Amino acid sequence: MFTGLVQALGEVRGVADVQGGRRLRVAEPGLAPGLQLGESVSVCGACLTVVAREGDTFDFEVGPETLVKTTLGRLAVGDRVNLERALRVGDSLGGHFVTGHVDCVGKVLEEIVTGEWITVWFGFPPEFEDLLVGKGSVAVDGVSLTLVDVQRDRFSIMLIPHTRAHTTLGFKKPGDAVNLEFDLLAKHVQKLFKRVSLTI
Repeated sequence: MFTGLVQALGEVRGVADVQGGRRLRVAEPGLAPGLQLGESVSVCGACLTVVAREGDTFDFEVGPETLVKTTLGRLAVGDRVNLERALRVGDSLGGHFVTGHVDCVGKVLEEIVTGEWITVWFGFPPEFEDLLVGKGSVAVDGVSLTLVDVQRDRFSIMLIPHTRAHTTLGFKKPGDAVNLEFDLLAKHVQKLFKRVSLTI
């Protein structure tokens, strides 16, 4: 479980295809010394397991399902990635509950600049519309964000300067792909109402 508050920007140092999956090597000197083998880390919103660590780098294995459902298969050496260690009991929950299980890949549609603030519109598959509500939460590349406006197949958020400077969202341009995870509570409510409607 994560909060969607990115702790560091890592850099992809290695990418290798392995038995239908991929192995990623990421460098981040601030996080690396404290990471343990087997620990869960959110990498651009996808929960991955640390399988090796050496110096300021650490490795992840990415399975076929994750490659299909996320943008991780598109990463190349030199790309930056959002990193967040798993939530621990007693940690402050400053964002919202993020599982690290990406629902789909979305796309940056438009950026509207107002001074230092940027409103960004993202496209997403319309079947997920019921999971989004204005002023609700969404995780974009693992970043916990507040929804401003929601339409059938697109939603907007406002990026503050801090988020632009400390996450990959500051590098994204229209046409770029992003990992989307919709609110966990909304998913449970949707499932409950579907069951109730079937019994009536």
